[in-house]
Amino acid sequence: MNRRRFLGALSAATISSPVLLADSAKKMPTRVLGRTGLRVSILGFGGGSRFLMYKDEGPALEALHRGIDLGIRYLDTAHSYGDGKSEERVGKVMATRRKEVVLATKISARTAENARRQIELSLKRLQTDHLDVMHIHALKGPEDLVAIEAKGGVLEALYEARRQGITRAIGITCHGDPHTLQTALERHDFDCTQMALNAGLASMTDSMKILPAAPDSFERLALPVAVRKRMGIIAMKVFGQEHLVGSAPPEKLLAYALSLPVSLASVGMPNPGFIERNASLARSFSPLSRRERNRLVESIDVTRQHAMLRFFRNHVDA
Repeated sequence: MNRRRFLGALSAATISSPVLLADSAKKMPTRVLGRTGLRVSILGFGGGSRFLMYKDEGPALEALHRGIDLGIRYLDTAHSYGDGKSEERVGKVMATRRKEVVLATKISARTAENARRQIELSLKRLQTDHLDVMHIHALKGPEDLVAIEAKGGVLEALYEARRQGITRAIGITCHGDPHTLQTALERHDFDCTQMALNAGLASMTDSMKILPAAPDSFERLALPVAVRKRMGIIAMKVFGQEHLVGSAPPEKLLAYALSLPVSLASVGMPNPGFIERNASLARSFSPLSRRERNRLVESIDVTRQHAMLRFFRNHVDA
């Protein structure tokens, strides 16, 4: 099913679904974001490429307001999303609703000097004087980590921002290199991390020979380190950037990620129907057993896994 048909089908289902009416009175479940102590909803609102699918600002702001109204308490954006458009849109909502959410952005710079400039501009766009979470954006691989942690690198600026109270917590995100993320988490004093966690990536191991030199999964390498160090863990790409659409029911794909030791799943919702539907799924979430998770992993076609792994190896955030 292509994206347009999928969006349309989901919107139609959302409008007519009795499930939404049945659980509309339920509160969105919350969890603590690791050692930060911040309490977040288990569903976060992703501000990347899917949010930028709202071409006009009015519907985009309405979507954010609706998400907060439905109990979403974690907003995720980045300095580079849409050349600043995402942060500007979020900022217009934060002008009146900043105290209602945990606000996170990501810094793409790799030097401390450039990072400081990006932080200043992000704060201005977001119409706030502080952030709750500030991530180093999209760790690429070993050479990228060397640049990040070098003297005068971006990590230096994030430590500084945390000391100064500009952000409460700092973290790092990664889409396609579990080994390097594992190394970064082991070496450095991060409070949070955000990684691609879904049923399709769970079995991507060298031993399975799915692809030549396929990386092991975040679930097996980076996630245990984050758990051991009591980090706030944010799952992303839970639908595999749509590569998993049609492979399993949406509620199972979301439940898979939320059944891992994570604080929340940050999800892009490019359509009001997605917001209603995902909020409903989060309110009615019930953890999957290990056996249920394993069955879901085994049910996903290898072709989908191949396509998704190739996509994330070269993925560039919006």
